[in-house]
Amino acid sequence: MHSREELLASVIAGLIGEAKHVAVGAASPIPATACELLKARGVSLRVSMLHKRKGNPFSEGSRELFDLAGQGRIDVFFLGGAQIDGEANINLVRAEGRRFPGSFGSAFMYAVVKNTILFREEHSKRVLVPKVEFVSARGDPAALLTGKALFSWDRQKRRFRLESTHEPGDIRADTGFSFDAPVSVPLTPAPSADDLALLRGPVAKAIAPDYPDFAKRVWGIN
Repeated sequence: MHSREELLASVIAGLIGEAKHVAVGAASPIPATACELLKARGVSLRVSMLHKRKGNPFSEGSRELFDLAGQGRIDVFFLGGAQIDGEANINLVRAEGRRFPGSFGSAFMYAVVKNTILFREEHSKRVLVPKVEFVSARGDPAALLTGKALFSWDRQKRRFRLESTHEPGDIRADTGFSFDAPVSVPLTPAPSADDLALLRGPVAKAIAPDYPDFAKRVWGIN
């Protein structure tokens, strides 16, 4: 049996595909796990992690990340939000009377990184709304992945399309925006036995130094 975190990491690894350089922002253990999974498979992948506690390649912080993105040298990046709407806008500033840390360059990264994956574990009408209260960033995502489902993005229609769900259930009842869907929605494929062995072995060990709480909760690593 796999955990939800392992499933999501496996899905993200598939979305990364043949990218050469992936950047992972702060506090993003699941995308970081996906990158380590690809490396454990033997994929040649450059991973830039802002959260890395030791050996962080960015001596000047996020400014170097933005420079690389502006030069087209980052293939995949991840963005989330307090709110995400059906037009793929994200809100990182304020929602329901609450203030959040702010956009922190998300508008720039969304625009210049070709494959931006929207990722938010919580899948609810509180997060997936008809229209965000504040537009922090807008763009054309490669996909939207939540704790319950995977959506693709149609640039012409500017609508999400449901590709799979992680478990049976009524996704529309938990989603605040409308979306397209096939007549029969497949279940998201579970991680393979080989991938689970990698996740629970070398990947867990690689993740633990930078995300110790995450590694302890998911794999029991102290």
